[in-house]
Amino acid sequence: MDESAPAPHRRRPRYPGKHPRRFEHKYKELDPDRHPTTIAKVLASGKTPAGSHVPIMVDGILDVLRPQPGNLAVDCTLGHGGHARAILERIMPDGHLLGLDVDPLELPRAEERLGSAGFTTEQFTTVKSNFAGLPAAIAKIGRTGADIILADLGVSSMQLDNPDRGFSTKAEGPLDMRMNPSRGASAAQWLLKVSPHKLESVLRENSDEPHAQILGPILAGQSFTTTASLAAAIESALKRIPREERELSIRRVFQAIRIEVNEEFTALDTFLRLLPHCLNPGGRVAILTFHSGEDRRVKKSFQAAHREGLYREIARRVILAGSEERHANPRSTSAKLRWAIR
Repeated sequence: MDESAPAPHRRRPRYPGKHPRRFEHKYKELDPDRHPTTIAKVLASGKTPAGSHVPIMVDGILDVLRPQPGNLAVDCTLGHGGHARAILERIMPDGHLLGLDVDPLELPRAEERLGSAGFTTEQFTTVKSNFAGLPAAIAKIGRTGADIILADLGVSSMQLDNPDRGFSTKAEGPLDMRMNPSRGASAAQWLLKVSPHKLESVLRENSDEPHAQILGPILAGQSFTTTASLAAAIESALKRIPREERELSIRRVFQAIRIEVNEEFTALDTFLRLLPHCLNPGGRVAILTFHSGEDRRVKKSFQAAHREGLYREIARRVILAGSEERHANPRSTSAKLRWAIR
């Protein structure tokens, strides 16, 4: 055999049909550099391409944080890296960005994206941690405080779109929902052990679910191995109410369980308590929330810290995405931006 001969060309497998439903078949959307026309069409239709993430309220965040050359910036929820890239462009040439993310699958991908954009490890550092570990992460790079801090509390599109992560009902997948799949119990394991009373409380606290009293006893202690099986059980339990309301309840139940499985409110409360002490004098923080439970915590924490003199100034009202952004990126519709200055 001639080892110098080129390997035979193998055509990439095509996905079935014009509109594939399975995540792994949407290869054009998952490979944006090779298929820019397809991506442009998806974006023009007001949708987010599968497996990608459109950063929300970038201009508003930059207006609030006012990044300057030489700043130390922290992106507490690095995700796809879109916000981080916009901030890095403004703190160069001698600034530094610290990026935190608890997801071991997405963190190296974000590092690669920032590196491909021309930023070096001297200009940004990443740490696998949730935002409750902010003080330790800052200390790890030899600093005592940051000039600007951003926390985007939304689940990333990459996590939502991938059925293997089990975050949504867009496509059937294992009922997991863990930000870090190697840590803690999955959503399926948690549901199997939770009591009806606890589940009812979680649904009310984490998502303001109006049918918590009905759903708690029906779902708690049951074995649901897939996202579809849990959605079907919710659908059946609420079959007497209008379809649109049932669909909203399904989304709220998934949200509430995800928050509990990942201990998101515990981490957020810790982060908010430590946050003022992680900012340099005059430092700015911006936090994007996506549901009432998060926004209430941020609002009350900012107000309490302001009364105690820990913040010089705080947002008096939330900032929302503009109409053009809401149309172009529907996932920005529920976003609320609050800020504070040390």
